[in-house]
Amino acid sequence: MMLFTKKMDLNAAEQKAFRCHMLYQIVEGVILGVLALNEFVFIKSLLGSNYQLGFLFQFSVVVFIFLIVFNELRKRIRNKKKLLRWTGILTRAPLLLLVFFPRSAESMTGDSVYHYIFLLIFLIYYFGNIIIFPAINLLLKTNYRHEKFGKLYSYTTSANKVVMLVTTFLYGLLLDADNFAFVYIFPLTALLGIISLFILSNIDYSKVVQHTKARTIGASVRASITTMVGILKNNTPYRHFEIGFMFYGFSFMITVTVINIFFNEGLHLNYSSVAFYKNSYNIIAIILLPFAGRLLGSTDPRKFASITFVALLLYVLFLMLTDYYPEYYTIATIRIYPMLILSFLFYGIFAATMILLWNIGSAYFCKPEEADDYQSVHLSLTGVRALFAPLLGVFFYELIGFTGTFLVAILALVIAIWLMRWSYKREKGRK
Repeated sequence: MMLFTKKMDLNAAEQKAFRCHMLYQIVEGVILGVLALNEFVFIKSLLGSNYQLGFLFQFSVVVFIFLIVFNELRKRIRNKKKLLRWTGILTRAPLLLLVFFPRSAESMTGDSVYHYIFLLIFLIYYFGNIIIFPAINLLLKTNYRHEKFGKLYSYTTSANKVVMLVTTFLYGLLLDADNFAFVYIFPLTALLGIISLFILSNIDYSKVVQHTKARTIGASVRASITTMVGILKNNTPYRHFEIGFMFYGFSFMITVTVINIFFNEGLHLNYSSVAFYKNSYNIIAIILLPFAGRLLGSTDPRKFASITFVALLLYVLFLMLTDYYPEYYTIATIRIYPMLILSFLFYGIFAATMILLWNIGSAYFCKPEEADDYQSVHLSLTGVRALFAPLLGVFFYELIGFTGTFLVAILALVIAIWLMRWSYKREKGRK
């Protein structure tokens, strides 16, 4: 890695941040590889209901609405290293409790208490992200030069994807052999989650502006809301960016749970097949990520977003067509659907671009010291749409079926694409 950083012409701060972030992303790759099958595990092994599955996905994003409360309080905690480490311990440790789950389908039937314990454990897990995600954006933005930001982020993300790919593949095989393998995999994931945040906490935060003025909780919340509203009110390009993201996010969230139901009830896929398709898009994402990083560094985020949204639209379209052209052939235990292959080809393009756009896109609209505030706005709005979109997707599915739900998602994406292009052309025409 030393030779690589020299070729990249990185300064000392960038080298240290890059090393820590790379190691963090590698460990997180293992964790994300396990979580990639989490919703399918819940519906196939734990026999959770459709709406419970909706809640499981909802928890992963709805927690960001609490940034409205925590954003200002988080900035006033001076010791960022200690904050990240305690976040890791408190939010990842509950995964250890899964080792006590029973390993039989009979214990999971009906309205099992284990469904609710599982949901609670992951609600706690996802709460940690309201501290972690803004911290990553801030630490990297204050340690990387602007022209290196997207490129370095794409390299670490590529490594993350490679590890995630291998983990998902092996975990899928393990789950097919033992549907309840998660009871000992998740405790290992808990330990890795704590380790990864200890690694991340070693990135230098001395350049981060420290907020020392003491305020009451009420005053801090009011200040947080004022800051967020002010950003959206005064930064028009960023406001348009976030409105477009609301339409995209609505589309994405109403389909995530329904797609897992479609895999289980519509296509009757096993774990190996689901792992195969998830890995296929990850391979494409790994190949494209370095190019996507360079493209984001030289392209307006709104123009970049329109490309991302088109890729998702085509993913949903070909996924929907699988229901009408269900021909497949089998290799070993894996079902190969030609339409699903096309679908995940476009999802790979989406994954390579969205992971950059969602994590660091907001940073291109602000000064380095404002990166955490802008990302907090971005994540808070993610939480707002998560309040209704995932469960609305299940409602649409039960009301109008798979095709109807997918068509609603496509319409929302068309609006998002148009808005991003319109905003970009509007500002370009004024220059």
